[in-house]
Amino acid sequence: MSYSFKIAWRYFFSKSQQTVINRINAFAFIMVVVATAALFVVLSAFDGLKDFGLSFTESFDPDYEIVPEQGKYFRLSPDDLAALRLFPEIMAAAPEIEEKVFLTYEEKNQVAYLKAVDSTYSAVVPIEKSVALGQWISFDRPEVLLGFGIASSLSVGVFDYNSFLYLTVPKKKVNALLNQSPFIAKPAMVTGLYQINEELDKKYVFSNLAFGQALLQVDSDQYTSLAIKAAPEVNEALLLEKIRPLFAMPIRLVSRANQNAALHKMLNAEHLAVYFIFTLVMLIALFNVIGALIMMILDKAPQLKILLAMGATPQGIHHIFFTLGMLICGLGGAIGMVLGILIVGAQSLNPFIFVPGTSLAYPVVFEFKNMLLVLVTLLVLGTISTAWATRGLQKKVRDYAIS
Repeated sequence: MSYSFKIAWRYFFSKSQQTVINRINAFAFIMVVVATAALFVVLSAFDGLKDFGLSFTESFDPDYEIVPEQGKYFRLSPDDLAALRLFPEIMAAAPEIEEKVFLTYEEKNQVAYLKAVDSTYSAVVPIEKSVALGQWISFDRPEVLLGFGIASSLSVGVFDYNSFLYLTVPKKKVNALLNQSPFIAKPAMVTGLYQINEELDKKYVFSNLAFGQALLQVDSDQYTSLAIKAAPEVNEALLLEKIRPLFAMPIRLVSRANQNAALHKMLNAEHLAVYFIFTLVMLIALFNVIGALIMMILDKAPQLKILLAMGATPQGIHHIFFTLGMLICGLGGAIGMVLGILIVGAQSLNPFIFVPGTSLAYPVVFEFKNMLLVLVTLLVLGTISTAWATRGLQKKVRDYAIS
């Protein structure tokens, strides 16, 4: 252990004869502790909110979707679909058709997206858990499941045998006959209402695949996408190469994150903004470290000649105060990190902060990457701040030696 570290360690714990310097040092150390804990807690809270928000959309999204590279529909024969479901990387696969439709109920109208699925869809996406009223559709009758937003706009009830919901789409082929309607409409019974989030509740209508194919006038082997529940830690590239020969046209494998690319980009941008804002708070806290180091250098100036007489070099004295600054940042950051971990752990195990106006505990997530990010940020900014505070110190020490 060098004499620079030993003296810096002694300076760190020793008190100055001037009370104001002791208070400045203590305040600088406390600010490092608080800034470190605050940055870690805020990043953990943001991750908690991010996971909480994504839980509503990701519960609706499959692990992967197979979609055509070009166009809207692709063909997949029943034999190829059965072969695909036997792949060990795929736990379940459900074909689906998604198309915009016009809804009519009595005198009210609304545009929505029809999602026609088969009986295996609930094995890929647990949509049945989101049914808040009524029941999931059957697969042998023209039935639909609506979101609460659509049901509220149309004033639709569940199992209303007096009035059916009509779904209307343009015909694929229209004969050139007088009075020939260019649209096709089919009635369906509303069997249930689902509730996921406000956006999805106003967007999708679920029906069975046979009803959707008949309404949209497509063949029984035509689909717009194929929802997949993948085995844990599946390799996306290898899975795509394995399933590609089953399709007659180019396809893409879309992961869950890419299905909501805009949402993930927005959340990542917000995470970056939060990080930079609280990094600025940490930078302000480190200004106190700069001030404390400058005051320490002035306070210890009379001792510099003694150190030089004992054989210390100007570079060694510079290392003393640089090490002192790093001790303030390092030990303060360690204590702040422990404090932040305790706060996050307490909120996870025994919540004490709740969302205002609700009994919902404020979500937090402990992530090792956040801890590493905070410590690296503190060390980088602390090193820069300490180097700036001790700049020119060697020249001053040489002047002391000459005088």
